[in-house]
Amino acid sequence: MGALHVLSGGAARGLIARLREDFHQHTGRTIEARFGAVGLMRDRLLAGEACDVLILTQALIEELVVAGRVLPDSARALGLVRTGVAVKTGAPVPCLETPGAFKDALLAARAIYFADPAKTRAGTHLMQVFQRLGLMPELAPKLRFFNNGSAALQALSEAQEAEAQGVLVCTHMTEILATPGLQCAGVLPKSFELATIYTAAITARSEQPQAARALIEMLAAPEAVADRRADGFE
Repeated sequence: MGALHVLSGGAARGLIARLREDFHQHTGRTIEARFGAVGLMRDRLLAGEACDVLILTQALIEELVVAGRVLPDSARALGLVRTGVAVKTGAPVPCLETPGAFKDALLAARAIYFADPAKTRAGTHLMQVFQRLGLMPELAPKLRFFNNGSAALQALSEAQEAEAQGVLVCTHMTEILATPGLQCAGVLPKSFELATIYTAAITARSEQPQAARALIEMLAAPEAVADRRADGFE
């Protein structure tokens, strides 16, 4: 049997990894998944890349339903994903409980890794937060942009201890929890949070709609609530 093709925002990487084996046992199919910024995944679909299941923000899925690119009756919400902060395991964990504490953590950081604001909504949001805090003059020399949040996390995970000192990564909680070698410091304060609903749907060009529906049912099943929460979906 052929592989089921998935295009997904990085937020669902851990959830897909958790279900790969069960999906193969139930369907005999493997999952071939690409992860990245949701806008890039949408563009890959529109450019004609093979895709059976699309996992993007609810807003983007709704746009693609209107455009006739996904099957409207197939869309299932997976949950709300918040944006958080990670540090290297063993490094001091900053307090993020209040806007003031978050501001202090940013000012104390040696470097701040996050997704490129020119390519991702999360990156754009964080830049707006830094501007609202009035910190851009102080933070600008510390900012390090990556193609997506997973790449930022991986860079810190692989960094040597000395290089990782004082580095914060700001990205989706789901990506933080799926990356070994890192510790979650917490979510952004309420007044600065970015919380996004992620939704899975079958593409209109899917050559395996039955298998695609089976995967979505596994992802969104009530009995999978604990797994989704463990992976950062609320």
